[in-house]
Amino acid sequence: MYKSIVVAVALFNKGATSRALIRKANQLIDADGSITLVHVMDEIPAYLTAAIAREQLMAHRKDIREQIESLASTAKAKNVDIDIRGGRPSENILACAAECHADLIMIASHKPGMSDYFIGSTAARVVRHSPVSVLVTR
Repeated sequence: MYKSIVVAVALFNKGATSRALIRKANQLIDADGSITLVHVMDEIPAYLTAAIAREQLMAHRKDIREQIESLASTAKAKNVDIDIRGGRPSENILACAAECHADLIMIASHKPGMSDYFIGSTAARVVRHSPVSVLVTR
């Protein structure tokens, strides 16, 4: 059992993969443990930022937060936190795990291309650089 689990949340396929990760985290967490759901938003290139209204960006971020809060309601840990970041996913997932003193990172892998044949590139980077255990699912 684990005291602190970081679950990397992706919102593709209507969150089905993330819900499956959370169900698994519920089985692995200690009774007094904590689960942190981390979502990393892709950074928007500067040339596009100028063309998108600030209200539209804020509405998008609010929508993401609501979706993650809905996912968080299914987590059964004593403490459930949400961490939304921007930037490179692997770096931010690892940073979140370090800040939370996580003893497990859970991440889903997409269907990879030839350059990252066995697991997706973000999952591969997390596995390669993580000082703690990483559970990768498909």
